[in-house]
Amino acid sequence: MRVLVVEDDALLGDAIQAGLKQKGFVADWVRDGAAADLALETGTHAAVVLDIGLPRRSGLEVLARLRGRKDPVPVLILTARDTVEDRIAGLDAGADDYLVKPFDLGELAARLRALTRRAGGSAAAAIAVGALSLDPATHEVTWRGEAMALSRKEFSLLHAFMLNPGKVMTRGELEDKLYGWGEEIESNAMEVHLHHLRKKIFPGVVRTLRGVGYVMPRDLA
Repeated sequence: MRVLVVEDDALLGDAIQAGLKQKGFVADWVRDGAAADLALETGTHAAVVLDIGLPRRSGLEVLARLRGRKDPVPVLILTARDTVEDRIAGLDAGADDYLVKPFDLGELAARLRALTRRAGGSAAAAIAVGALSLDPATHEVTWRGEAMALSRKEFSLLHAFMLNPGKVMTRGELEDKLYGWGEEIESNAMEVHLHHLRKKIFPGVVRTLRGVGYVMPRDLA
């Protein structure tokens, strides 16, 4: 899952980015509101971690502009202002959740998973497509009850497909979900990850549509 972290404090921003990466997220990081606006216009992030006190444009301004564009991406606000009025202002501006600094990175990760589940219309922690099951919190994958051992990128790729069964996704769309800014993408990386998924699970878990993209069938059994 690819998320955008908007935090002007260098130490905290670096810690959040590193901590989320350790928990399996792809985390991009910007340090001001104007940069956040530019990043959010691409629409490639599954969720946003947004500080309120930002240079160049406040977090609430960024949020108002995001919702003004009718962008439904889940937003979790970070704030050092632990007052009811500040929390109300953030939620009324369009935030989906908030955390008060200081906070635990494990809780942040759990809240992001919950936000993206709800955005995808699911209340359950684990995702299931037919006999295939994936738990974003524990990174456990089972096929017909048997545990599958996947690399981090293989897990992220499978997660992307399982959130969109039956939907054809292009290579570019998948790369946007798997790789953050500055990450080098080898020309055959996607084919290698897909080959491993098909070998570890079964050949039909993802189908290639020549010249179009890739799709996970809705009826895996």
